[in-house]
Amino acid sequence: MDEYAELLAPIRHFLHCETPDSWVFKASRPENLPIILKDHLLCELKAAQSAMFLIRKYAVDKDSAAILLEWFKPYESFAYDKIGNIDTLRNKNQISKQILARKQSAYSQDLIDKMVLLIKEELHHFYQVLEIMHERNIPYDGITAGRYAKGLFSHISPHDPSTLVDKLIIGAYIEARSCERFAKLAPFLDEKLADFYTSLLRSEARHYQDYLQLAQLINKQDITERVHYFGVIEAELISTPDSDFKFHSGVPIDINIGN
Repeated sequence: MDEYAELLAPIRHFLHCETPDSWVFKASRPENLPIILKDHLLCELKAAQSAMFLIRKYAVDKDSAAILLEWFKPYESFAYDKIGNIDTLRNKNQISKQILARKQSAYSQDLIDKMVLLIKEELHHFYQVLEIMHERNIPYDGITAGRYAKGLFSHISPHDPSTLVDKLIIGAYIEARSCERFAKLAPFLDEKLADFYTSLLRSEARHYQDYLQLAQLINKQDITERVHYFGVIEAELISTPDSDFKFHSGVPIDINIGN
């Protein structure tokens, strides 16, 4: 990972703790690969959905909101209703029409530009993970959500624009943590999977920066204190015992690295 040191340095500075070695050890065990890949698959969809919900609520006109929902239907049908497969999802990552901004919003176009690109990349990653699962005969049979995202979103402000700013800050932490975990986990995986996770680093690093830039653009006050607030919460979720092993889970409670 030496070649990515410059890219990862600001992310490691941004996060308030590193991923525990015990999580890396458990995640790198072959028997846990199906959990990691299934959860990673769903995380990519949820990241895309979060971005879509933001621009539907805050940035686009009514017709564009409907276009966004239509774009996601094949992915959501597969993930939540088990409808479709790797073949039916091929070449679905395209928007049918132009996404138009609400005229009354000062930040709509910036939000759309960054979030639509993020959505395209996350849905592409979703399909890439599905391809890897297909190649390894790992079926997608659903997976429950862990505590991580819920733990972060439970602290958002109930009033806009603070709600939007908080969601953007949380998005930054989720993307930064994903990038940090891909980098930590890659050296312990087989070559093909390691190359895939390494290939995700640049986009995840850019995503976290885009979220932070949007948060500061929308907020009239400096967001440093709010960023720190969520950084503490995020670090606690990562560094405390967690019985539910997932891609963003905390310290595994059922593992001994020395064994």
